[in-house]
Amino acid sequence: MVKLGAALAALPMGRSLAAPARGEARARPANARGMMVGMVVFDDFQLLDTFGPLEMFGWLDEVRIVMIAERTGPIASSAGPAVNADHTFADAPKLDILLIPGGGGTRREVDNPRMIEAIKALSAAAPHVASICTGAALLARTGLLDGLKATTNKRAFKWVGTQGPKVDWVRQARWVEDGKYFTSSGISAGMDMSLALIAKLSGSDRAERIANRAEYHWNRDPHVDPFARLNGLE
Repeated sequence: MVKLGAALAALPMGRSLAAPARGEARARPANARGMMVGMVVFDDFQLLDTFGPLEMFGWLDEVRIVMIAERTGPIASSAGPAVNADHTFADAPKLDILLIPGGGGTRREVDNPRMIEAIKALSAAAPHVASICTGAALLARTGLLDGLKATTNKRAFKWVGTQGPKVDWVRQARWVEDGKYFTSSGISAGMDMSLALIAKLSGSDRAERIANRAEYHWNRDPHVDPFARLNGLE
């Protein structure tokens, strides 16, 4: 069985300077093994929680991104714009990486047993799982983070902590890695965490190239978290 990190390292970098014209399909090597990245969405998800990380993974050619929700069709974000869900929980493909965003909808979805059970099943099956912002509350409700270190949005830190009282919540962290689970602080921190996950799987040089192409200043140190102090968590 091909290990995920080795497989990702073998994939070509996406969006080269000689990128194909709009609408022109990229050629894929016949022996390429694609990585499946699935993002869970729900009504009132946070836009940047979702599309910031997906932008980083989207620079990797052969990485296929799918949107997964309780129902197919348009799912509205907290800001209004909607995304179409490709799959329901019942027909979701096998994932290499599962991503769980935050947003105002998490306050409702923590009490949705179908959502929690689906996230639990998808997380158990995926080699890597990452939550962004208050998406950690949904992941915590599955019980899979019990006994592990995790973090979340510092403005919502107290509330998220009540969703997983057996989790070792880290008050000051941009993101936290514990086993196969990555959890990030609020909103923009999801991009830093995603680059860290890409670096782990495919090398820091490749992650750095993605950050540079996106003209994004990658915060590499997971311990640098000024928002913990701003929100009285130091």
